[in-house]
Amino acid sequence: MNRAFGHLAVVLLLSAVAAYAQGRSEEHHGGGHIPEHGPTPFRGEAHAAPQSHRGPDRPGHPEAPHVHADGKWVGHDYGRQDAHFHLDHPWAHGRFTLGIGRDHRYRLAGGAPGRFWFGGFYFSVAEFDYPYCNDWYWDRDEIVLYDDPDHDGWYLAYNVRLGTYVHVQYLGPG
Repeated sequence: MNRAFGHLAVVLLLSAVAAYAQGRSEEHHGGGHIPEHGPTPFRGEAHAAPQSHRGPDRPGHPEAPHVHADGKWVGHDYGRQDAHFHLDHPWAHGRFTLGIGRDHRYRLAGGAPGRFWFGGFYFSVAEFDYPYCNDWYWDRDEIVLYDDPDHDGWYLAYNVRLGTYVHVQYLGPG
């Protein structure tokens, strides 16, 4: 009888772990998940400025802007008129043409938020997004770039390992 109870307990525990993991994967991805596409253009009333994005949107989610499995880009609802995103000269160093979107993964080769690079191309994280990339590995993380549909001159760098993203500007080839 004790042996049967032990087997039942193991089966129930494994089922609970599998259900928990499945539920989490439906809400938020990190660790290898790459969104199908970038965020859709924002339509609606602008929310708080970027530096006031605080805390996870759900328990167990990152405190940084991130992407849910359903494609929702959490933390990208600032509106076109937000002054933080204004650039006097959008794309001052040209546009990045090597490839944008999920089919183009890039391994970071060095740097820090102020200036990082891969493949001979340089970028800079928006200063207001610095707190959201403190845990990035600047010498090895993989990122995917997406166009920011609301803010001219900005791209979104999605960290594949963490499932988070930051706003970046293209600084040109090295």
